[in-house]
Amino acid sequence: MHTLPVDFNWKSNTLTSVLPVLLSLVFFVAYWFTAQSDRIKASFYSKYDKDTASVKHIFFTKYMGFLLMGVSPTVICLFFLPDYSLADYGLTILPETTLFSVIWTLGLSALVVPLAYISAKKPKNLVNYPQIRAIIWTNKTVFINALGWFIYLFGYEFLFRGTLLFPLVDTLGVWPAIAINIALYSATHIPKGLDETIGAIPLGLVLCLLTLQSGTIWIAFLVHVAMAWTNSFTALKFHPDIHYKRS
Repeated sequence: MHTLPVDFNWKSNTLTSVLPVLLSLVFFVAYWFTAQSDRIKASFYSKYDKDTASVKHIFFTKYMGFLLMGVSPTVICLFFLPDYSLADYGLTILPETTLFSVIWTLGLSALVVPLAYISAKKPKNLVNYPQIRAIIWTNKTVFINALGWFIYLFGYEFLFRGTLLFPLVDTLGVWPAIAINIALYSATHIPKGLDETIGAIPLGLVLCLLTLQSGTIWIAFLVHVAMAWTNSFTALKFHPDIHYKRS
């Protein structure tokens, strides 16, 4: 019996490229099935009225996203890849690229926020957004919604534009690392529909390029927050069954 020759040797830099990819998959899956768990959702709705339960449940999923995608993979990578620090994953401020980051954050936000505003008003978007399905929103609801998106997207972008990107660039090169990043990033949008899945491809490419050029995750994180807040609060404004009550 004959087989083709395959080099199964574990090279010195193999872990640097394999570990981030596997962790990204494992912890995104863990987050996704936590967020979609009917049992967890039911536990909130059995304890609170509908509006309160929705607020608490959605904030719980955002917080878990931060822990599972932002904190857990990073801690594991810091342990098993001791040559990498938080700064090496883009969690830093580089004075030499700060102006570049500010300009691109403002410029890209000025481009994507109007697009998010237009898209958020569409009926098919209002089916899922805002994610908090409380009928009456107060100032507290608005704050919790904004905070939830902020911490969730920090974990999300730190995973994709930090943990998953920089180590792979070092071992595989820029374009293979970006290709893997975009593939996984786009795939995570599949449950949200074809439009978001396709839209994640050019956006993912731009965010990866800007992250590498700036050496930090801040452009990707802040632009994503601007998009999410715009989408969420636009959907709140135009949703016929959800109302804001100043308190």
